[in-house]
Amino acid sequence: MKRTTVLVAIAAIFALASCKNRKEFTISGKIEHADSIKKVLLYDTDKLIDSAFLNDSGEFKFKRISPESDFYTLFIGSKTFVIITKNGDELDFKTNYADTSNIYEIKGSDESERIRAFNKISNDYGKAYKQMQEEYTQKLTAKPGAKDSIYKLFMPKFQTNMDAYSNATLKFAEENKDNLAGFYAVATVDPITYEQQLIKYAEDIKSKYPNNKAVKEFVAHMMEVKPVSVGQLAPQFELPTPDGKLVKLSDFKGKYILLDFWASWCGPCRKENPNVVKVFNAYKDKGFTILGVSLDDDKNAWLKAVKDDNLTWTQVSELKRWEGKTASLYKVEGIPASFVLDPSGKIIAKNLKGAELEKFLSENIK
Repeated sequence: MKRTTVLVAIAAIFALASCKNRKEFTISGKIEHADSIKKVLLYDTDKLIDSAFLNDSGEFKFKRISPESDFYTLFIGSKTFVIITKNGDELDFKTNYADTSNIYEIKGSDESERIRAFNKISNDYGKAYKQMQEEYTQKLTAKPGAKDSIYKLFMPKFQTNMDAYSNATLKFAEENKDNLAGFYAVATVDPITYEQQLIKYAEDIKSKYPNNKAVKEFVAHMMEVKPVSVGQLAPQFELPTPDGKLVKLSDFKGKYILLDFWASWCGPCRKENPNVVKVFNAYKDKGFTILGVSLDDDKNAWLKAVKDDNLTWTQVSELKRWEGKTASLYKVEGIPASFVLDPSGKIIAKNLKGAELEKFLSENIK
C-alpha cells in the first residue's frame, strides 16, 4: 500500500472518531420477538428518565447525557438489563425477548460488556440453584414426612453453590476494580458473610469514583460498619440489668464473650435461644460467657422470655427497641445479631448461629 493511501486511511479513522458526539451517549437497540412490548423504559437508579417506542422492526433509540460512567437500567417488559455508559459512547443492544435465559448482546461500552460477562457467571450459578431447588421440591412432595432429612441433604449443596458463586463474584470484582462492572458485581455478595472483603473493596475504590452516588453510598455504609467488624476492638457501653444495676462491657474483659442482640418479640431469636443455651452450658466453665442485649421495650415481656427460654447469663436493655444507642453503636439492623469477642475485647466473629457457633467455639476455646 502506498504511503499516501495509508495516511488517508488513518485520517479517515480519526475523522470517524471525531464525529462522535462527546456531549451525549446513545443506545440503539433491537428486540426480537417483542410480542406485545411497545415501549422500552430507561431508568437512572430508581428514577424513570426516558422512554422509547419500538418501531415495526423492534428497534428503539435513546440519547442522554452522562459526563461520567454511571449505571442505567433498560426495562423491557418484565425483563431488566443493567448497562454502564457515559458521554461519547454509542451502544448497540440486542436481545430476544422470547429467550428465557435473558441472554443479550451489547457493544460500544467496555464496562457494559463486562457486566454482561458477569451476568453469565451469575446465570450459571442461578441455573444450578434452580435445578437443586426443583429437585428439593420434588423429593419433598414425594416424601413430605422426611422434610428434615431432605433439608439436611440439600442444605450443604445449596451452601456449596452459594459459596462458589460468591468466590467467583469476588474474583471478578477484584479483576475489574478499575471499572464500575467490578462494583456492580461485588454489590451482589452477602454483606454479612463477606463483610471483611467488602470493607477492603470499599477502601480500595473510595477515591476512584468520587461523584458516583451508588459507590459513595456503598463506601459510606462499609466505613460505618468497619468499627464493629472482625478485627476491631468492640466499642464500650454501659447498660442496666433488669434490677437496675449498671453493667459495662469492660466488666467481662479476660473472657471470651458472645454479645447477643435479641428480643422477646423476635421469632428467629427465640428459635435460636436453645442453641445459645447449649453453647453457654458447654463453655461457661472454660472462660466463656454471654452478655444479652435486649431490644425490647416491654420489661415484663423481656423478663418472661428470659425465664421461659432459660437464659441464665447477664441480661441488659435500654428498653427502647431500635432507638437504643447500643444497637446503633454496633450497627445492628436486624436480630438476632451477635459478636464474639476474645479476652482482649477484640471482635473475632459475627453472627454465628447453631452448629456454626458451636464449631467456632470448639476451635477457639479449649
